[in-house]
Amino acid sequence: MRTFRKRTPRTLALAGAATAAALLLAACGNDGSPSGMDHGGTTPSATGLATGSGSGAPSAAGAFNDADVMFAQMMIPHHQQALEMAKLADGRAEDADVKKIVAAVEQAQDPEIQKMKAWLKGWGKPESAGMGHSMAGMMSEQDMKDLSVAKGKDFDRTFAELMIAHHEGAVEMARTEQKDGENAEAKALAGEVVRTQAAEIAELRKILDRL
Repeated sequence: MRTFRKRTPRTLALAGAATAAALLLAACGNDGSPSGMDHGGTTPSATGLATGSGSGAPSAAGAFNDADVMFAQMMIPHHQQALEMAKLADGRAEDADVKKIVAAVEQAQDPEIQKMKAWLKGWGKPESAGMGHSMAGMMSEQDMKDLSVAKGKDFDRTFAELMIAHHEGAVEMARTEQKDGENAEAKALAGEVVRTQAAEIAELRKILDRL
């Protein structure tokens, strides 16, 4: 909420002009352009944000380009597979630190999926790029099968090895978004992916060293 300073006799003469300016700005977007149109050619609401999917997450405001769209389209299924891998840990994982990584993946990546889905909806783009297992770091069906039949320390070791490769793929895609993307919110999420998943890669390597 904007805070106005108490008017003094010196500023009273400017009240009329300030009111007129405020009314003019209210009819414009954050960058001074007419409300309802962003630089990416979409038409979000007057606040610059479009309503997202059923999750209620807002779409990313401001300009966007093909790199932003591709980042979201690729990262959604990438995150979804990471969640599938994390779910397999239930009843199979033994190592306490592996379980912590699993919890961190589940806590971070589902909300990010919902956010990216909302962005794509607001941008008028489909959720899928149709790339499937060809994306960097994606596990094959055999990889997922091998993980599903492992138990205890064998599961912990297999999970760590596969999640390192999976995270490395996510970091690679996120760095591409940082370099080529235009949307500020998408690039910020890419930075968060790089930061958190690089840290988890380092932790998973420590786990492997002692297993």
